[in-house]
Amino acid sequence: MVNHHLFFADVTLRDEGLAELLPACNTIILDEAHQLPDTATLFFGEQTSAGQLAELARDAEAIARSQLKDVPDLPDAGAAIVPLIRKLRLAAGEAAGKFPQQALAGRRDFVDALEALAAGIDRLATEMRLVAERSEDIAVVARRAEAAADGLARWQAGLRGNAEAPEEWIRWIDIGAQGWQLHASPLSVADVFRRQVDQTGRAWILTSATLAVGRDFSHYTSQIGLGDAATGCWDSPFDYATQGLLYVPRGLPAPNSVEHTNAVVDAALPVLKASGGRAFLLFTTLRALSAARERLAAAFERERLDFPVLVQGDGSKTELLLRFRALGNAVLLGSASFWEGVDVPGDALSVVVIDKLPFAPPDDPLLAARLARLAADGGNAFMEWQLPQAAISLKQGAGRLIRTETDRGVLMLCDPRLTDKPYGRRIWQSLPPMKRTRELAEVVAFFAAGAQTGKPPT
Repeated sequence: MVNHHLFFADVTLRDEGLAELLPACNTIILDEAHQLPDTATLFFGEQTSAGQLAELARDAEAIARSQLKDVPDLPDAGAAIVPLIRKLRLAAGEAAGKFPQQALAGRRDFVDALEALAAGIDRLATEMRLVAERSEDIAVVARRAEAAADGLARWQAGLRGNAEAPEEWIRWIDIGAQGWQLHASPLSVADVFRRQVDQTGRAWILTSATLAVGRDFSHYTSQIGLGDAATGCWDSPFDYATQGLLYVPRGLPAPNSVEHTNAVVDAALPVLKASGGRAFLLFTTLRALSAARERLAAAFERERLDFPVLVQGDGSKTELLLRFRALGNAVLLGSASFWEGVDVPGDALSVVVIDKLPFAPPDDPLLAARLARLAADGGNAFMEWQLPQAAISLKQGAGRLIRTETDRGVLMLCDPRLTDKPYGRRIWQSLPPMKRTRELAEVVAFFAAGAQTGKPPT
């Protein structure tokens, strides 16, 4: 069994004929394989960030002043990079977010700032190359400068519309409050992965609890180019019908309405009373999480509920989980990073509340490009991509609840589209087979029954 990042590093080195990180084997097992397409997209893409270039500039200036005092212009070549990085951030505009390259192609100030930065990095790379043989430390900085110059040049080529195979790549920028990242991402990793499977002659086993949508693997296998793969789906050893209850409250507003987050907190409050806290409240956006935090704090004060509230961002993920387990009656508010890879067996977690179906934002440049390609090929972007992805993500979030054969708990889904939209049935079918209800009284009775019988020790 192998780590995904290590696996793709080995793939890259083997393809380039440089080295082999992993030993020869007959079978490769990749667990948590639902992460494979995203990991491959990241690994085979390119990223150039403001922080990366600023660190390069600092290292180049420091090594020039300490080891290359006989090259008087070199420190200036490094120091000149930082203001160019800031200039590009200013030229990108005030709005933070992810934007396709085309959205900035007509911005003369941005194009000029990028050209100035690229020229500055080119100058640094050229001057470092001339002295690279003096020491290994200098050579490392020189190679970093050349790699940065090449990455900027490729991104610029896309901006000018003369990049190789532009239809197979999407170039985009992620603008933060202070910095930025330039990305070039492959639209599909299916060919890359298929080639590895075909060329190695090995057996491949990909496993995860969330590869299928209602026992249908087609969305996943198309992403990794293995439409002809043998698939299998086995039932969980957990008795979900007895151990869990799936609750969809009535009367919640539309998920895109301004009232939705407050309504989620208000609907969750009686559930938290019945469970004695012991809950995750998971949100699809940080904005909703922040609003829920204020609403929940006010409600706990008003109702005089003494449940500790832990919020993503107030500490590291590990620290928050340790405190959550130790407290025993806490309510943790989190977003994407708490949807998967979190394991809290036992009594400490007995409720998982999810505010909305986790549809990816359609303005994400990479997603938008993939959906456009799918539509251009005659497919249904929503049914063939967005809906399966949301179902898989929701299944990940729901999976935080029942972690052992003795856990009990309530999964509360606060998106009325589950019951109001025709596609809701498909999402229902992808979730664990818990008993379902829309009645708060059944939730209260579920916890009352647990209190009377006592939950078996874990």
